Amino acid sequence: MVHPGGLLTPREKPVPLKSISVTLSICEFVAGVSATLNYKNEEEVPLEAFFIFPMDEDSAVYSFEAMVDGKKIKAELQDKMTAHTNYENAIIRGHQAFLLEEDMCSRDVFCCNVGNLLPGSQAELTLKYVQELPLEADGALRYVLPAILNPRYQLSGCSEDSCLNMKTPVVSLEDLPYTISMVATISSQHGIDRIQSNCSLSPIEYLGDNKTSAQVSLADGHKFDRDVEFLIYYRAVHTPSVVVEMGESPTKSDSVLGDPAAMVTFYPNIPEAQPSIACGEFIFLMDCSGSMQSPISKQSKSQLRIDVAKETLILLLKSLPLGCYFNIYEFGSTYEAFFPNSVKYAQSTVEEALRRVKLMRANLRGTEILTALQHIYKQPSVPGHPLQVFVFTDGEVTDTFTVVREVKSHRLRHRCFSFGIGEGVSTSLVKGIARASRGTSEFITGKERMQAKALRALKRSLQPVVDDVSLSWDLPDGLSAKMLSPEQTVLFRGQRLILYAQLTGTMPPAEATGEVCLKYTLQGESLENKVAFSLQPKLDANLTIHRLAAKSFLQTKDMGLRETAAGDKKDVLKVSMECGVISSHTAFIAVNKDLNKPIQGPLAPRDVPRPMLMYAAPVMQSLSPPRYGTGRRTHLGLGHRKEKKCTSLSEARLEKPKSRASAKKTNVETHGPVVEDNRLVELISLQKADGSWDLNEGLALVLGMKLEDIQAALPDKDANSSSWATVLAVLWLHDNAKDMACEWELLERKAVAWIHIHAGSVRHELVKAAVAFMKSSADPAIFGP
Repeated sequence: MVHPGGLLTPREKPVPLKSISVTLSICEFVAGVSATLNYKNEEEVPLEAFFIFPMDEDSAVYSFEAMVDGKKIKAELQDKMTAHTNYENAIIRGHQAFLLEEDMCSRDVFCCNVGNLLPGSQAELTLKYVQELPLEADGALRYVLPAILNPRYQLSGCSEDSCLNMKTPVVSLEDLPYTISMVATISSQHGIDRIQSNCSLSPIEYLGDNKTSAQVSLADGHKFDRDVEFLIYYRAVHTPSVVVEMGESPTKSDSVLGDPAAMVTFYPNIPEAQPSIACGEFIFLMDCSGSMQSPISKQSKSQLRIDVAKETLILLLKSLPLGCYFNIYEFGSTYEAFFPNSVKYAQSTVEEALRRVKLMRANLRGTEILTALQHIYKQPSVPGHPLQVFVFTDGEVTDTFTVVREVKSHRLRHRCFSFGIGEGVSTSLVKGIARASRGTSEFITGKERMQAKALRALKRSLQPVVDDVSLSWDLPDGLSAKMLSPEQTVLFRGQRLILYAQLTGTMPPAEATGEVCLKYTLQGESLENKVAFSLQPKLDANLTIHRLAAKSFLQTKDMGLRETAAGDKKDVLKVSMECGVISSHTAFIAVNKDLNKPIQGPLAPRDVPRPMLMYAAPVMQSLSPPRYGTGRRTHLGLGHRKEKKCTSLSEARLEKPKSRASAKKTNVETHGPVVEDNRLVELISLQKADGSWDLNEGLALVLGMKLEDIQAALPDKDANSSSWATVLAVLWLHDNAKDMACEWELLERKAVAWIHIHAGSVRHELVKAAVAFMKSSADPAIFGP
């Protein structure tokens, strides 16, 4: 069943959607979007149409209006049931009417009804929303305009009212009847380093001497055949900040919009700590539905999603600590566990798991994740081993509210780390289950290496728990802060926090300042981060911070039209209506009652086809300020860290350009491809559960040497051959895969610990001989003193 974004009707007739135009404004860490859908009825009968489209689940939709033949009709946010009734009554009476709502089963799919569009009429439907932008590991802010709405597997019992049940025809790009244009303005007080996109762009225009603002647009003729993605690099993203936004003139003392609102951004400097003991129960939930057989992107020679996921799973298995427990589930329309219960991490269990992983295929049809999760939650806990669930999926599930509610009901006994693979992923599912369980979510598209993101999540799961998290305010007398964000209970190293608060009371003079402090405890040590800020509110006609604060609140309370508890529903309706931010319980309704006469006769349904998506896409472009040069560079990262550093996520997604001259002409920085080394995958596969390697033909093949030569170079014939093999393997990692160090850091840690235990007094002799034999440039200090 195919459910793309596009204009639809129940009877599947064509609709004249002519174009989509998008205006994007990114200021610091927040994006404001205005999307206009342009229609023209060129037929002789009135039309009724139905449009569905994907959107990031973090989006706060706060405005919807129609412009019909020069007349603006602004929508009103109403209780959803009331809005439906008003829409139906308006259509019956012959009025033009427009309805915008979240889908019944998912936060990241929106539906728009267009009723009674007269013959010859032109209509523009404009919706506006704001959203926070996630921060990638390499410092990039990611913005995605979703274009792809993948097929979504129908859960049993899912509402038939869901717009995901609708279908549209598929045509080639040449036959697509509508176009898309997009203009983006990006600004930051920190200064813009560079901007990248997976789509062809016009030359970038920088404004101001310090490159604090930039404007760019999609190249002419762009077809909406892929998600439009931007990666934005500022010169500093880790600086904490507080922005205070002016509220509306207070009409009610309890109105969220009435008082000023503050957005607090923290990037806590949490030190890395070694776990006190190696413990944990790790469950890996692997999507083996048919759609996982698709390439991870439409770029040439892109790996299949299932193959990338399998390689990542092997790496995770090898990186688990000794003493833990684990299990693996593959799921689709059905599910199957590798072991009846979680098993102790040992060589025999790891070998059996690896055998099963290599046999995995994307052949389990749909994406029924709910029953697999329910089975996991029914299993007895392993005493002393907290449960950590890792979910890998392309996110094609229909009723995400039901899945998220199930995860949330077990949030006290586990954390969930979720990974969305490829374009068209349900952000509602991937972000929702991570948020509900106090974990983190990641998205992998283009040529990004999933392994780096997965290992980052694993390292977070192994870190000691951060306790006693609290936020305190130091404000002038007569002013207080009321938190609008949910209480923060989990902090991870390298995580950015955005929190919202309402400032109530008497605002002080313009020169007054306040201070907010984030406090937490790690392994008995009290830590804190402070930031001082001006209390002078800034005016924003769109009330961006207030809307985002409302969205943050709604995400914790709103579990869908049918799943939300009665008490929470009351709060959801109140905040949604007060702030004008759509929820699953509200909808925008606009009615044009000013027609000369009511429309007579039956309405003709029409729809717009979606493009046939071909797996070939243009290269990722990197547009940078002139002072950074336009020629080839060797590194893309933000700054240079002294610690181990992975190839940046964006660098791994770039293709080699056709010519250096053309790159210079368009001010595009170019980089050679990062080729995935199959030898690294093989070396990881050969490592044993205890961290060691055996000296055999497999290892010799990876090292590119003859086994007899390796054996002959052993400096002490009485030494353990596995100690020699393990030292050589670690040196190979440093010499040949240094750019991917964050992927093998944990398994190297196990290897070095094993060497310390088993090499004994000959350890230094082995290391010295291995460095000479390999002609290695690695520092022998990596093996410890």
